[in-house]
Amino acid sequence: MRAYENLDFLHSPDARTLRILSEYIEPLSRFKHYKIEDTIIFFGSARTLPRDQAEKALAEATAAAGAKAGDPAPPELKSAEYNLRMSAYYEATRELAGRLTAWSKGLEGTDRRFVVCSGGGPGIMEAANRGASEAKGINIGLNISLPFEQEENPHISRELIFEFHYFFMRKFWFAYLAKAVVVMPGGFGTLDELFELLTLIQTRKIRKHMPIVLFGSSYWAEIVNFEALADHGMIDRADLDLLFRTDSVDEAYDYITEQLETHSLGTPGPTL
Repeated sequence: MRAYENLDFLHSPDARTLRILSEYIEPLSRFKHYKIEDTIIFFGSARTLPRDQAEKALAEATAAAGAKAGDPAPPELKSAEYNLRMSAYYEATRELAGRLTAWSKGLEGTDRRFVVCSGGGPGIMEAANRGASEAKGINIGLNISLPFEQEENPHISRELIFEFHYFFMRKFWFAYLAKAVVVMPGGFGTLDELFELLTLIQTRKIRKHMPIVLFGSSYWAEIVNFEALADHGMIDRADLDLLFRTDSVDEAYDYITEQLETHSLGTPGPTL
């Protein structure tokens, strides 16, 4: 049997280097084939629902609760109410991804610039791919195989669905092609992705200009006290300028397009 056809060997610890290289070489080949030069990355929670699903869930929870006036709301109802509030971020992501895709498609003399890219799963990731798809743009999903099965969402361009085993290779492809980043409310994964990029930018391991939009002021103010890091001298106060914080799709759109037109439009391709 040829070594490259020996699945027992390829899945063994001895072949780990080959598997890692495959997660670099195969995406590289596909990105070249489809002329993907740079991306706009969307990070955020996989748990965020679209508004219509959140409204339906709230109606069902309300009917099931059957609470009388003055009775405390059951946990299921409170959760459904919270999910409806958070669905605003799904809809904002969908709108912003669509508008950025339409803007990118309208650039003269360019071909597939600033393609929307997400982690490929549900929630905010789905919203980003959905918005780009609704604007009739190609878009990317960098999925990850997990024990609890993160399925790719149905809005990713079929030829640009990827599934990674190694988190660090997935992160490499996020950072390598990105020219702008939008970070919506999220959990451990979103925080991990945000802080890794901030570390790489702060330490100049990423040398390209990379605007980062932190969307959802009240959420992020409660989750991370960036000002306290500066107050305690753990980061330079100038590092706070690495983040553009907003609650407005219009502001996020204007900021990203202005930054890309100023710093990235004339420099296609990865520049780490």
